[in-house]
Amino acid sequence: MSLVNYESAIILTPVLSEAQMQEAVKSYRQLVAEHGGVMVGETNWGLTKLAYPIKKKSTGFYHFFEFQANSDFQAILETAYSRDERVLRFLNLKLDKHAVVYNERKRKGEIAPAKKYESKEGGSSI
Repeated sequence: MSLVNYESAIILTPVLSEAQMQEAVKSYRQLVAEHGGVMVGETNWGLTKLAYPIKKKSTGFYHFFEFQANSDFQAILETAYSRDERVLRFLNLKLDKHAVVYNERKRKGEIAPAKKYESKEGGSSI
C-alpha cells in the first residue's frame, strides 16, 4: 500500500506546561511511526491567541505535522485526537501534489512564512 501525504494541525490547551506540551507532541510523533508513517516536517507556533474562545480558553499551543501514512491511519489519528483531553481542536488534511511541493519549498526557505498581524481589536490574526 502506498503512503499518502497529510498535514495535521492541533491546538493544545494552554494549561499545559512546556514539557507537557512537548510530551503530547512526542506521543503523536510516535503514533505516526508505530503505524508505519513517516514524519516529513513539523512547525510549532507555541502559545498563540485564539480567534475566539474554545472551552473558555483564549490561547492555545499550535502545532503542525506533515507526514506520510497509509490512508486508513487518518481515522486512527482522529480518534486519538478526540480522546485526548489536551487537544482543543484539530484538523487533518490530505495533501495533493501541489501542496506537497509548496510545503517542501516553504521548508527550504524559498517561500516566506505567513506573517501575523495585529487586528484592530488587539488579537493576532493570520
